[in-house]
Amino acid sequence: MKNVGDKVDDLLGFDADGKEIRRSDFPGKKIALYFYPKDNTPGCTAQACNLRDNYDALLDAGYQVVGVSVDSASSHKKFIEKHQLPFPLISDPDHKVVEDWGVWGKKKLAGREYMGTMRTTFIISPDGVVERIITPKQVKTKIHASQILED
Repeated sequence: MKNVGDKVDDLLGFDADGKEIRRSDFPGKKIALYFYPKDNTPGCTAQACNLRDNYDALLDAGYQVVGVSVDSASSHKKFIEKHQLPFPLISDPDHKVVEDWGVWGKKKLAGREYMGTMRTTFIISPDGVVERIITPKQVKTKIHASQILED
């Protein structure tokens, strides 16, 4: 997993339209790069909508929000449209981004083990360094924006 103090590459990934999402697209902003398991599931929808509802406050505080999941570009487009999300979502169906960031791993649900994305948010400074990590055990989907703003 990326750690506090690690330098981050400029290229973060590709959005639902295949456009590159780069740190340098958001000069002077901290980036809240949040990894989530799946579009249109209850927890992921609650998290995305909380970030949407508090997006202006996040922007005012100097943050840009970027989401990442292993869903397809078409799934992201539907998710963005359905919930009117104002921030980009990186599509990572080949798991390259989630593996590079160390958030792809074994999970358990109802006694069943499977591989999936660990819900994690990385706060990246304007100069491209990880300055804070909100871990899977810490993320609260319904109040995630306030967790980011706790700086």
